Formats: sequence, structure tokens, C-alpha cells
Amino acid sequence: MRPLDPRLLRHASAARRYVVLAAALAVATAGLVLVAAELLARAVDAAFLGGAGPGALAPLLLGLLATVTARAVLAWAGEVAAHRASGDVIRQLRSRLVGHVLALGPRHPGLPPTGELATLATRGLDGLEGYFSRYLPTLLVAATVPAAVAGRILFADPLSGLVVGLTVPLIPIFMILVGLHTERSTRRQWRTLAVLGHHFLDLVAGLDVLVAFGRARHQSGRLHELAESYRRATMRTLRVAFLSALVLELLATLSVALVAVSIGLRLVDGRLDLVTALVVLILAPEVYLPLRAVGARFHDSAEGLAAAAEVFAVLETPLTGSGRRIPAPDPSRVAVRFDGVVVEGRGGRVLDGLDLVLDPGTVLGVRGPSGSGKSTLVDLLLGLRRPDGGRVTVGGVDLADIDPDAWTRRVAWVPQRPVLVRGTVADNIRTGVPDAPDARVAAAAAAAALDVPLDRDVGEDGNGLSTGQQRRVALARAVLADRPLLLLDEPTEGVDADTEAAIVAALPGIAAGRTVVLVSHRAELLAACDRVHTVDAPGNPVPVPPPVVRPPVPPTPSPETPTAVPPAPEGPRSGPTSASPLRWTPLRWTPLRWTPLRWTPLRWTLSAARGRRARLLLAALLGALALGCGVALTATSAWLISSAALHPPVLALMVAIVAVRTFGLGKGVLRYAERLVSHDAALRVAGALRVRIWEALVRLGPAATARLRRGELLSRLVADVDAQQDLLVRVLVPAAAAAAVGLGTALGIGLLLPAAGLVVAAGVLAAGVLAPAATAWAAHRTERRTAAARGEVLAGAVELVQAAPDLIVFGAAARFRDRLTAADARLGVLLRRAATARGLGAGIAVLTTGATSVAATAVGAAAVSAGTLPGPALAVLALTPLALADVVAGLPDAAVRLLTALPNPCARPRSPRRRGSPPTASRCAGPAPSPTPSAASTWTCAPAPGWR
Repeated sequence: MRPLDPRLLRHASAARRYVVLAAALAVATAGLVLVAAELLARAVDAAFLGGAGPGALAPLLLGLLATVTARAVLAWAGEVAAHRASGDVIRQLRSRLVGHVLALGPRHPGLPPTGELATLATRGLDGLEGYFSRYLPTLLVAATVPAAVAGRILFADPLSGLVVGLTVPLIPIFMILVGLHTERSTRRQWRTLAVLGHHFLDLVAGLDVLVAFGRARHQSGRLHELAESYRRATMRTLRVAFLSALVLELLATLSVALVAVSIGLRLVDGRLDLVTALVVLILAPEVYLPLRAVGARFHDSAEGLAAAAEVFAVLETPLTGSGRRIPAPDPSRVAVRFDGVVVEGRGGRVLDGLDLVLDPGTVLGVRGPSGSGKSTLVDLLLGLRRPDGGRVTVGGVDLADIDPDAWTRRVAWVPQRPVLVRGTVADNIRTGVPDAPDARVAAAAAAAALDVPLDRDVGEDGNGLSTGQQRRVALARAVLADRPLLLLDEPTEGVDADTEAAIVAALPGIAAGRTVVLVSHRAELLAACDRVHTVDAPGNPVPVPPPVVRPPVPPTPSPETPTAVPPAPEGPRSGPTSASPLRWTPLRWTPLRWTPLRWTPLRWTLSAARGRRARLLLAALLGALALGCGVALTATSAWLISSAALHPPVLALMVAIVAVRTFGLGKGVLRYAERLVSHDAALRVAGALRVRIWEALVRLGPAATARLRRGELLSRLVADVDAQQDLLVRVLVPAAAAAAVGLGTALGIGLLLPAAGLVVAAGVLAAGVLAPAATAWAAHRTERRTAAARGEVLAGAVELVQAAPDLIVFGAAARFRDRLTAADARLGVLLRRAATARGLGAGIAVLTTGATSVAATAVGAAAVSAGTLPGPALAVLALTPLALADVVAGLPDAAVRLLTALPNPCARPRSPRRRGSPPTASRCAGPAPSPTPSAASTWTCAPAPGWR
């Protein structure tokens, strides 16, 4: 995918607005960078060579402080705009994706499997947040700032401008070459993640069977293999992506080193003045910084871009059909014909030249071996699939020309594997008739021999009901819909003999006045059909069965008169339920319980990382050395140029010249090694956590996991484990490295000038502690609510995708889509509030680092004026705090990542317990807090009574 794909701008209007705003902010930032460099260079020159004290420098320093403040405001505005745009774009793309999938039909051959589609609509699209909040802003800055800064350098010093001009074009070339390979690798990584999510959903769906046959624990090995496959695919991608960052880092740092050495040598010869040299030195890193950031942050967006490409592939799948919208004929009055129908499947031809006539008002039985195309025949009648050859006509009108919505209103369906949604039994029966009164619901349930209380809660995918009970709910749903064409696909599969007999006895009354297609292997059901058609595998002759004559059927009243319906088996029945539309129950995050509750997610992650702690410590050390090289490069370059302004012998500068080159080379190499080591360790920990989640689900059993929606479970396996992985890669390792470098820098500056050391220490604390703390404080409540709302959206999207066939046929898909859209809108409001807090941290970080440079310059100027500080050291004091901006830049975002992974406040034991004893349930003193969908709540908090 291109860095800025036109399809993204076409499918999401929010992206277009953001690009314009971000470009304007980038231009303003470029102007402020030029002004700040000029002011700082003149202040250092005036204090060092001119002997000016702090009072004389006040206008320059105040102007510099105002410029820094303006940059901080722009940084805050840029972060706010980026996070708001990411939420808006993700919401727009999710809405378009779900709408197009429903329009195509869930059985469309161009769509990926359901599990992969659910992952794409949730975890995949959420990956775009990194693209909008990190990559795209940097890309737009890289398109404006380097050009403006390079122009200023060329104007000030043509030779340095030539060096910059020769090296800068190499960076995009390497970015393109490496990016092409990274895109292919990322697509493979995304497919592996989608397979992992699809396999996990399959395991959860079959947990009861796996437990019954004692095979559940054996699946841990398979999950471990998939997690290892995902780790290897990710590391292959990251090696290339980080190699791109290494090349960019080397080009940038070595170019800056070359510029520093060049201007230093010309200062010695007197061919350059100090102000120009300092301006060039300050601006040279600003040319490469945005370009380096683009390469370094590309992997942040790679997964989201790959998922977006998959989304665009779905959105660009053309709708089938002729485009005509002919009113739907009544199939109970006209014949339905299959004329030479051919259907191609993934494994070959499913139906080959099927010719069949469905006479109005008759019951047609369909039988045949598994895989012969019986369910495909039903899908054709539903309009969920289109024939690849031949045609299906209704009263002589091609089904492809009939208005699909009008046609589905003519059809009721009992699928072979009905998909029920969260709500009550009555809610599910009302799927097609949301305002049906209680009497009609009770009559339909009686007609389907349903012996389950109508107010019983039903979990996602029918959890809480047996297979036979789910099928009877689906039959009652079809009866209540009261449509002229009734399609029954194995309606008695999974029911006992008495229930089957009751359904067979009720079938004549259900079929009265309708055209019915009944797919079954049961002779008792086929005997009740007017005619039986045998479907054989393609290529095999289809014997013509003798007609089966059913006895005359006395007229049976409609479901409004339950007295005419055969009685259902005795059992507890519910009273009437309130007439209400099908409910989409809001998500209540149900924490799992399988460890001591006193453990935090961080301790859980560190426990899983027990065998990788050495790698993590090595990664932190490498990160600290890389950041230290960056700070040392700036400080050494500043000392080199200031010393050169005194025109010493060149040999006196050789140590500094070699050090500049060494630090420039070491920064890129060490950073590359740190990234590989930390990501490999974190991915191994994530694989172990995924296996632990599955083993915990097995211990809980199907009864406990039935309370959880598949969207929750998928989120816990994929997104929540990734959140714990982020704790290592994006929080712990960077924080440890930043703390070491920040304190080391303050100590080093303190050795030059204690007062300046205190100033730098205060700046480090403000930028490294205050900014992240302010971000966390402002985002605390909003992030919690955002997490719960995000979990609701993810669960709703998964439910809608999985139940799409049932919802489409019964006309409920639009209602569920509207509810998903409303939930996504609520999430959008919370994300916009959270964006303000995220921008606060970035603004404070820019302000504190800039203010530290101003304060250190003032303190240093006073010391130089008093004779207590060597003149060349003033540039070190002024420029070194600017290098700390790169050290603390990611800490506010790390604070937010840590915040989202904190455990639920109620995750504490009710009473102390001995080690090894079973965990106790947790309670909250007050109302349940807004649950946070993170892996923290997954394994630290047991459900309090009443939670669901």
C-alpha cells in the first residue's frame, strides 16, 4: 500500500480533512524551527564571543521561549487532530465494510472466511490508529520541514547545503526499496494473525465437544505453533522494517557528523562565523529527523495498512445482480424453477446443471449425501448466493432481477446451524417480527415444540441452549415470520425422538398455505413431503425417486391461535414476555479468574517473561546506549564547533571529530539491535500468554465461557495480549532506557556546571515524568470508558458478521448495523475526548525540553560571564537539552499504553488466602466500574456476583 493511498481518501472523508489540517500544521512548524534555530544561535554567540550576560540576552531568550511555546501548542494540536482523525476514519471504514459485506451477502465467494472477516473489522482496522497518530503526521512533516530547513542551510552555508542535498535523496530511495519488501512481509504477517484469530474462534465454538472428548488441552500445542508462526512472520517483517530504520539512521547521523566536522574545520580557518555554524548545526538534524521518523514508524502502521488493503479489496468487490429491482412474486402462488444451475465451490463444482421445479403450495423434500449441494440449493433460494451458470426463476422472473429485500421478506429459513444472538429466547424468536405480541411468540414456540422459558437469557451464538433447543428456537422464529416460502435445513437434527415426533406432527400445520423446501436425511420427515428430490454429487447420475404422497392435511389456524397447534412436551414454560425488539445487550466485560488476584498484569507479563528477562535487560541496555549516543553526538558536535571558533590547531579537535563519527555510527547500530532483541522477547512472551488464556478457558469450561461473547474472547487473545506485549516493547524497555539516559545527561551537565545540571534534571523530570503523568491523569477516566466502548464495538461487529445470514434473511441486519453504528459513534465521542489528553502530553514534552534549553542557556551565559564556565561549554549546555526531546518523546504515549493495561480497580481478593489455595471472588464496594478490555482484566479479576 502507498504511504498515502488514494483509496483511503476516497473511502473516508475524515482522512481528507485531516491531511489538509496536518499539512498546515507542518508548514507552521517548519517556520518555527527556523526562527528557534536563529534565536538560539545568536544567543550562544552573544554570550560566548560577545560576553553578554543574561540581562542582555533577555530579548533573545524571551523570543526563543515564545517560539518554543508556539511549537508546543502546534504539537498538542497535531496530536489531537491525529487521534481524532484516526477514530473517525476507523469508524467510517468499519461502517462501510460491514455495510458492503451485508450487501454482498456473507456467502459471497469473494469474501474471506467469517473469522478472518471479524478480525479484519475489529483488530485489523484498529491497527490504523498507529498509522494516523504516528506515521501519517510524520510523513506530512517530512514532506514540508526538510525542504524548508534544507533551503535555509543552503542559503547560510552552500557547502553544508550540498552535503545535505546529496544525502537526503538517498533516504526516500531506501525507504521505497525496503518498504516494498516490508509490505509483502506484513501481508503474510496479517494473514497469520487472521488465521490465529479464526482458529481461536473455532476452538471456542467447539470447546464443549473438545472438553467432552478430552481433547481441549491438546489444542494448546496447536495454539503455540500458530503463535510461533506469527512470531516468526512478525520478526521477518521487523528485520526488514528495522533495517530500513538502520539505513536511515546511519545516513542521517553520519551526514550530521560530516556537516559538523566540515563546519568545524572551516571555523578553524576563519571561513565561517559561529552564528552561521550554530544555525547549520541546529538545523542539520531537523532535516533528517522527520525522514528518520518516517522510516522508524513505518512498522507502527504496517499492520494497519495491510488490513486497510484487505478492507479496500472487500469494498471494491462488485455487487452481483443485474441492478434491476423487480417486485418479488409470491412463491406460494407461482413456481420456482432451477434451469441448468451451476455453482462453483472452492473445492470444485458443487451443483452441475441442476434442473428442478418447486410447485407453489407444495412441500419438496431434498435429500442426498453430505457435500452434494443441498445447503447450496437453499442458499440459492435465499439469494445469499448467485449461480455461476444457469438461472433461478420465480414465476418466470430471474431471481437476480428481483429486489433482494423484497425477496427476503417472502422467505423464512431454519438453517442447519442457526446462529442466535444475545438476548432472551423471545427476543430471538422475534428476530423477523420485532413488534410481535406475546401471544404470537408463545404460539410459535408451541408450534416448534419449544420447551424452554421464553425469558431465558441466550448468550452469543446460542450459548445457554442445547443444539436441539437452538434449532427449535430457529423453527419458532421462522413460524412467527409467517412467510410464503419456508426453507427447512435439517430441522430435527440434534433433537430427541419425542421432540422430533412433535415437530413432524406440527409440520403439516406449519406448511399449510406455504411452499416448503425441507432438507433432511430423516425418512419420517421426507414421508410428510409431497415430492422428494435427490441431489447427488456432480457427475453422478441422479435417480428419480418415486413420488411420496402425503395424506391430506386438515386446515390449521395461524400461529395466532395456539389451540390448534400440537402440544409441546411438558416442561416449565415461561409466562408472556414484554414485546420488545431484538436486543443487542451492551457489553459487560467479564474478567476471568485463574490466578491469585493480587497479581497485576505487569507481574503476569513479567512472570511469563521469566525465561526472557536477560533478553529484556539486554534490550534496555542497548536502548540506553543508542539514546546516549544521540545525546553525546549533539553535545560533542556543539563542543567541537564552539572550540573551533577559537581557532585552535586541528589536532586539538581530532578526538572530538572521531567521537562525533563514532556516536553517529553507534546510534543506528545499537538502535537496530535493541529493537530486534526487545520485539523477539515480547513476541515470545505474547505466545506464552495466548496459550495460558486458552488453558484458562479450558479450566473454566464451556459453561463459564458461554457468558463471554466471541468478540470479547477474540479481543482477549489478540488485542489484549498485544497490549501486554506493548508493555514490554513500548513501555518498560523505552522507559528504562530513557530514565538511564536522562539521569546520565543531567549528571554529565552537572559536572560542567552544577546549576545547569539541576536545570537539566528538572527538565528531564518534567518531560519524562510530568508530561506522561499529566497525560495519564487527564486520560484516566476517558481511557477506561473508551476501552469498554471499544469492547462493545468489537463484540457487536463480530456478532453481526457471524450472524449475518440469519439477520439478513429475517430483515434484522439493518437494525443490528444501526446499533453497531450507534455504539461506534459513542466510541468516537470518547476517542475525541481522549485525543485532547493525548495531545496534552506531547505539548508538555515539547515545552519542557525547549524551556530547559532556554534556562540552561541563561544559566550558562551567567557562568561564562562570571568566568566559572569555559566558553565552548556554553553551546553544550544550550544544545544538549534539545537532544533530550528524542529521549522523552515517546513517554506520554507509553503512559497511556500502561494505563489501558492496568487491572480493574475491583481486582483484589476478598480475604487473604494461602499460596496455592483457589482464588476467591472479588467484589467492588460500589457500582461496578467501567470495565477495561485489556489482558489485565482477563486474568486478574474474578466476576463479582451479578456481573454478566
